[in-house]
Amino acid sequence: MAVPARKPGLRVVLYSHDSVGLGHTRRNLAIAHALSRELPAGTGHRVSGLLITGERSATSYPCPPGWDWVVMPGISKEPDGYSPRTLDVGMTRLMGVRSSVIDGVLQSFRPHLMVVDRHAFGVDGELTGPLERLKRSRPSCRIVLGLRDVLDAPEVAQREWKGIGADRVGAVFDELWVYGDPSVHDPLETGELPLELADRVRYTGYLADGRDTARAPQPGPDAHPAAPYVLTMAGGGADGFALTAQAARAPVPAGHWHLIVTGPQMPDSQRAEVRALAGGAADVLTSVPDGLACLRGAAAAVVMGGYNTVCEALSTATPTLVVPREAPRTEQLIRATSLLARDAVDLMRQRDATPAGLGVWLRTAVGHGAHADRTRTGRRSLDTGGLARVVEHARRLTTTDTLEELDHVIA
Repeated sequence: MAVPARKPGLRVVLYSHDSVGLGHTRRNLAIAHALSRELPAGTGHRVSGLLITGERSATSYPCPPGWDWVVMPGISKEPDGYSPRTLDVGMTRLMGVRSSVIDGVLQSFRPHLMVVDRHAFGVDGELTGPLERLKRSRPSCRIVLGLRDVLDAPEVAQREWKGIGADRVGAVFDELWVYGDPSVHDPLETGELPLELADRVRYTGYLADGRDTARAPQPGPDAHPAAPYVLTMAGGGADGFALTAQAARAPVPAGHWHLIVTGPQMPDSQRAEVRALAGGAADVLTSVPDGLACLRGAAAAVVMGGYNTVCEALSTATPTLVVPREAPRTEQLIRATSLLARDAVDLMRQRDATPAGLGVWLRTAVGHGAHADRTRTGRRSLDTGGLARVVEHARRLTTTDTLEELDHVIA
């Protein structure tokens, strides 16, 4: 009896450079889960993909079915530029290795869709050669630049675009997906995006709803205290010491426990200091099995202003105070200020985030139902369906030449 040929699948590559934090990888991972879950129904083809990352701890997060990780040698961002994170080689050699890895993946995997997160041509141009070769060898492949809602202060973003070249981006990328709500913050209107690329911009809304499945397993103590709790989260943790150290000494509302999640990239010595400052008043963890569940269950939450943590907060009804990083980029401050104007979050500047100041906010947020009601109303006015819209954009880009090609391929 003849075995039916297996129907060919769509192949997707998601790239992130990953020098500080887990934000780029977590954003791509959320997209991967959404594509895996929803795109087959829209195209009639299964989906398989690769997540290219420069952060080796990212592999602790489970991939969706049919996906896998490709981990490049890591880089770190220093005051004077990038440097190797662990390898004892020069940057030229390291970038050659990274570029070769990317090129090999693209030429061997032969994707139908590629999404590049934030940096159009990667670190030090590592994507330039691989993308140009991909365009030549697979002209039917659709290449997308994925951008968070806020890039940076307009003058900083404009300098970056001048260095990159909007015309170069236009020659390579079919579309630019902005993962935000333009009624809250519009990077075209502020000048963070070049007007000559306006016809390629597609706003998706925040990648907030539907992020439940992309959580890293973490053994250890129970992350959900039986008593009501307040929560402090520092994202990846590389720059979260200042906030968690202040939060560790903040007075906790009566009848509540304090859960502090430092993030896996906080140095062990800093995490130990946070634990010492907290004493027995808080449970200080490196990470938790499900950060979104922790946010949903908290009576109130204090977070930094990174894109992914804020998106997770926006998908809950939990009163949330954002204490944004203000250097070297002002992106987090701009995001928090824009969302404050819509009553979606509260904002406290770093200089005001003292133990006393944080304690007052926690007591107020926990003690007044009107606070939570205002938060719910503000968040309902936002477009938080970005993951569903990303799936729609991906379906649209892969239902012409791509599917015609697949229909004539034997798996």
